[in-house]
Amino acid sequence: MANIEPNITAALIFALFACVASLAAIALTGVFPLSTRPDLKKPLGFALIVANCVLLSAVLYLTVGFGLTQLRWTSVVIIAGFVLLFTPGLFNVWPSRWRDGTLGLTVVAAGLGGSTWALAGIA
Repeated sequence: MANIEPNITAALIFALFACVASLAAIALTGVFPLSTRPDLKKPLGFALIVANCVLLSAVLYLTVGFGLTQLRWTSVVIIAGFVLLFTPGLFNVWPSRWRDGTLGLTVVAAGLGGSTWALAGIA
């Protein structure tokens, strides 16, 4: 395994945070266009959408930065490919109330916030 990727711990960390970012991106794509989601047009819903987009940008930036500094670029590409391939299956396991509405956006914001905090502590 050391010939493929010598830093297996960093690879697992990268895979975890890439999964979080991918799940958040899938959840956020369901809220657009806002014209189809009247429950999210309210100020609370709109604030959650904006907060999630900002947190997702931070997690993506920190995850890619972590991966490129700690792993071989080929490992980053392969792990990201696996994450993008299998994350939609994880999303389908979520309860339906987590996928839609303000509860789902709150869960996503909590996951992204925790990931941002953890990644900032690692970097």
